[in-house]
Amino acid sequence: MLFTELPLLHRPAAARKAGFEAVEFWWPFASPVPGDAEVDAFVSAIQDAGVRLVGLNFFGGDLAGPDCGVLSIPRRAGEFRANVEVAVGIGERLGVRVFNALYGNRVEDVASGLQHETAMASLALAAEAAGRIGAVVLIEAVSGPKPYPLRTAGQAVAVVDAANAAAGADNVGFLCDLYHLAVNGDDVGAAIARHVGAIRHVQIADAPGRGEPGTGDLDLAGHLASLRHHGYDGWVSLEYRPSTTTDESLAWLRRGDLEGQR
Repeated sequence: MLFTELPLLHRPAAARKAGFEAVEFWWPFASPVPGDAEVDAFVSAIQDAGVRLVGLNFFGGDLAGPDCGVLSIPRRAGEFRANVEVAVGIGERLGVRVFNALYGNRVEDVASGLQHETAMASLALAAEAAGRIGAVVLIEAVSGPKPYPLRTAGQAVAVVDAANAAAGADNVGFLCDLYHLAVNGDDVGAAIARHVGAIRHVQIADAPGRGEPGTGDLDLAGHLASLRHHGYDGWVSLEYRPSTTTDESLAWLRRGDLEGQR
């Protein structure tokens, strides 16, 4: 969501120039199984920029359009499953340790129980593959008008717990996106305190508006301090829409508005 004023393969270098040592990406290809040349070009862009890829989305369909993941949709779950080995292969080459698996929208012609069963099978496959490289599969709550069923931390963590139980694994975790929780009306402070043991990655944007810190009224500094207080010591990722150019939108970071955050 940052540096989108540049072609995708130029963004890692732009992030490094701006002072970042680590980045994350939504799935960077149009298809779940891109060609080797496309994959190699992406891997080279990360390596040549001198940044670490700490997070990568599995294929989730057209996120800018109607989709919000495919893993729970029976007619589309094959796309997710075909993507798993490709994504984990990239992760093995670049040291990725968290993979975001968007659950998918509710679909009218499929019972919710069948979607749940499909999701469990998809997540078991992803957890096994990610586990081979010591990585974690993430589930998040999402806001917005799409019929995405996971809206609160509790709903997302319930899927995390069910997936770990079904797969006999412990490497499915909660992606705690403070913006999504806040605009969905979840009690962010209570969610952190209750579910911190399941949190394996954090993303932030201000709310309302999903802009950079300081453009809304969400207590990001307070929530991040609470995460640290409750033992979270992982990455905090910027997943906001810059109100101007990306570089200009980083003024808050240069001022140290969230001083001490990793």
